[in-house]
Amino acid sequence: MTPREKFIMAIEGKQPPGRVPHFELVFYLTMEAFGRVHPLHRALGQWDQMSKLERELQIRDMADLYVCQAKRYEQSGLMVHGIANGWSDYDGEMIRLLGCIREISGQDYFLCIHGDATYSLPSGEKMMEFVEKIADRPQELRDRAARNVDNALKAAARYLAAGVLDGFCLCSDYCLNTGPFLSPTMFDEFVTPYLARLIAGYREMGFYVIKHTDGNIMPILDSLASTRPHALHSLDPQGRVDIAEVKRRVGRQLCLIGNVNCAMLDTGTDAEVIESARYALRHGMPGGGYIFATSNCVYTGMSLRRYELMLDVWRKEGNYQ
Repeated sequence: MTPREKFIMAIEGKQPPGRVPHFELVFYLTMEAFGRVHPLHRALGQWDQMSKLERELQIRDMADLYVCQAKRYEQSGLMVHGIANGWSDYDGEMIRLLGCIREISGQDYFLCIHGDATYSLPSGEKMMEFVEKIADRPQELRDRAARNVDNALKAAARYLAAGVLDGFCLCSDYCLNTGPFLSPTMFDEFVTPYLARLIAGYREMGFYVIKHTDGNIMPILDSLASTRPHALHSLDPQGRVDIAEVKRRVGRQLCLIGNVNCAMLDTGTDAEVIESARYALRHGMPGGGYIFATSNCVYTGMSLRRYELMLDVWRKEGNYQ
């Protein structure tokens, strides 16, 4: 079976043969690993100044880099990013990048991109404005949420027509380490119905859907599961999310992705990294429906050696009999 086929088995809640599939939301350490700049760190603000040839060369090099990453670290799925603040999806650059990855690797890897349209935890500078609208103009927020979903589904139709994409990763973060920004009641008013409609629309098109959010999701776990994503990422232990409890509560409803503690990878001991990876595998693997990953991403500044140590545990202990 190809890595993509195994990934799809897991995301559908099944148990693929052999090793548990591996995925990362972002792998930023491309300079350390390959001596090449990550796509999100390239040409920021300069994309529009590039000639057609320059853009094509960048796209082909980025596609090759994604495939190199997947091969070296045995990633079954790839979250594909464009250039930060530089992509215009309607101009076709993202579709071209996905097409190039397919040209190089065929159908070997599961490909997904950002696709969330729901409200995320607002930034500090916009937090008061958001809170004031909840209190004074809630219908305006509801109307905008509905429009955002409509626009996302229209964009998805372009990817469906191109035939280069397997699914979407919905990356609106809802939670702090202490809990969700919105109360569960407010979450069910301003997020849940729109998330459910977005996921249903993607599913109707034949796309797979991964819902990502960091932090303590436990107060809204049942609401998230009710919207029917295929998978839930990142199961953040820094937000007191225990994969064993999540597996018990919703493991039959959706696939779980993640839970290897990024704090341990960054500042913990080797022994703590090993134990975190083992814990995620021990409680995520039984019965299938699990994909191995960190509890966020492999971010800039993380030790590449620590990431490779995590993978050593996975290679030795992440195998179905």
